[in-house]
Amino acid sequence: MNRYLLDNRRPEAGERFAALAELFDPWTFRHLDDLGLGEGWRCWEVGAGGVSVPLGLAERVGTGGRVLATDIDVSWAGPAAGGALEVRRHDVLRDPPPAETFDLVHARLVLVHLKDRAAAMRVMVDALRPGGWLVIEDADPALQPLACPDERGPAEALANRLRTRIRTLMAERGADLAYGRTLPRLLRESDLTDVRAEAYFPVAARACAVLEAATVRHVRDQLLAADLATSEEIGTHLANLVRGDLDLMLAPMITAWGRKPA
Repeated sequence: MNRYLLDNRRPEAGERFAALAELFDPWTFRHLDDLGLGEGWRCWEVGAGGVSVPLGLAERVGTGGRVLATDIDVSWAGPAAGGALEVRRHDVLRDPPPAETFDLVHARLVLVHLKDRAAAMRVMVDALRPGGWLVIEDADPALQPLACPDERGPAEALANRLRTRIRTLMAERGADLAYGRTLPRLLRESDLTDVRAEAYFPVAARACAVLEAATVRHVRDQLLAADLATSEEIGTHLANLVRGDLDLMLAPMITAWGRKPA
């Protein structure tokens, strides 16, 4: 069984990647740009998924830089390869690490899903050159578990029930729903310096509804098979999303960064 609930092979993955890019790319690149990301940098994007972050990195490093984007499924990122951007199929837990070192190693919404998160982080720390930056971004659903914190009627109550049940599926697949909050400590314990972190979660954005609908369709069969939802509940929720008056909120995205000592 594929342990990753939201695998890239489903058609809904493209919708999810587009919504995640709209919601979080400005946040991600604000932090990377603040760290000095620019011409000539060598970057490793771990668990790239979609294409937006690899392309953003490649644009910034220019012809003198390099971006290696890896994932266990490169069907979405692969077509963008060229120039400074190399796309490679790679499992960070099972395959040998890249032979090179990097100025930046970045992973977004990756480690929270892995069985051995500590081992994956060690691989990424070891791949940094002295002075290089590790930037990890992961959600913490346990900090804010609701889809609609302003629960004012049956539509919001249904959204909250389904969000809880999807999180149940994630936890059963090995996701750590309280992982995001641990990132600053884990980076310090990895002997990185200048460790900092910030959290961000969108509220009532159009892309929140797009992401919610794509996610529910993505896991519909698993919800039904586990008796966590009925077809009627799922259909009603999707119709409520189309109506457009649910003020959806996501779990906090916690971005943490630290530097390998020179």
